Amino acid sequence: MLWDGITRRAFGVGGGPDTVLPSPGDRGPRRKLKVGLALGGGAARGWSHIGVMRVLEREGIMPDVIAGCSIGAVVGGCYAASRLDELEAFALSLTKRRVMGLLDFHISGSGLIGGERLKRLLERDLGDMRVESLPIRFATVATELVTGHEIWLTRGPLVDTMRASYALPGVFDPIKLGGRWLMDGALVNPIPVTVARALGADIVICINLNADIRVRGTVIQSHGPLEEDEVVEAVLEEPRRWALFGGRRDAGAPKRPTDAPGIAAVMMDAFNITQDRIARSRLAGDPPDVMVCPKLSPVGLFEFHRADECIDLGREATERALPDIYELLEAAKRVV
Repeated sequence: MLWDGITRRAFGVGGGPDTVLPSPGDRGPRRKLKVGLALGGGAARGWSHIGVMRVLEREGIMPDVIAGCSIGAVVGGCYAASRLDELEAFALSLTKRRVMGLLDFHISGSGLIGGERLKRLLERDLGDMRVESLPIRFATVATELVTGHEIWLTRGPLVDTMRASYALPGVFDPIKLGGRWLMDGALVNPIPVTVARALGADIVICINLNADIRVRGTVIQSHGPLEEDEVVEAVLEEPRRWALFGGRRDAGAPKRPTDAPGIAAVMMDAFNITQDRIARSRLAGDPPDVMVCPKLSPVGLFEFHRADECIDLGREATERALPDIYELLEAAKRVV
C-alpha cells in the first residue's frame, strides 16, 4: 500500500531497522518511534478491534504498546500474545445459542454470570502467560470496587487481568487481584489513551467503539409530568427470567407497561450513557493522535454473534483512517 508516494518503511514502522525518531536537534543516535494502541471498551462491538488490527498488520504498522479496556483488553491481550487468529476463529464461530451456552448464570454471586466457562476458553489458548513476559508492552484497565480507583494491570496472569477489565458490574462477578476487588475498567477509563502514553508510546492511535452513537446527551433544563400522565414503574424480571437475546417470558412473570424498557435495555443504555460521558471527558483531557471510529451503532452490546459484521466495520474504519495515520507518522518522523 502506497500513500502519497511514501512507503511504510520510509515511516520507520513495523519493527524494521528504520523504525526511528529523530532525537532533539537531530544530533546523536536516533531512537525508535513507539506506536501505541488504545483499545476501547464496548462489549460485543469490540470484535471490530480485530478488523482494525488486521489492517494495521497488513500495512506493517506494528504497535510497541497496547492498552486495552474491557473487550479491548481481550483483543489486545490476544494480539500481544500472538493469539489473534485463535480469537478471530472463536468470534466467528459464535451463534446466539453458543453465546448463551457460554454464560454460566447464577443467583448467589455478585453478578448474573460467574464467568468460569469464558475463563476456561481463554486459558485454553493463553495458558499461564503473564503480562510482563509478552513481547509487546501491554496493560489492561480495571476499576476497584468501593474506592473507584483506576487500576493499571501491568503484571500478573494475562487471563486474570483480562477478566478483571471486562467484569461488567451486575453482569460478571468482580475479580480479586492483589488484594483488590476489580471490575470493568470502562467505568473510569473506557479508551485508555493515558495508559498507552504512560507506557512509552510516542504516538497513540485509539479505537473508539462508541463514537457512532446517534444521539448525544445534553441537559433538559425544565421537565415535569403532563396532566394526563400516569405514574408507572417498569417491573424488571428476575434474573433467571432475563434473556440477553430476547425470547418468551415465563407465563407467571410480572407484567409491565408495554412501552417500559426491559432489564437488558436498561443495562445496555446505562452502560452506553456512562461510557460515552466518561470517554468524552477523558479524551478531551488527553486526546489521541488519531482516532479510529467504526460505525457500530446498529450492533447491540450483547450481540456477540455478529462478529463478522463488527470485524468488517473495524476494517472499513481503519481504511478510512489510514491517510491520517500515515500523515501522523510522517510528521512524527520530522519532530525535532
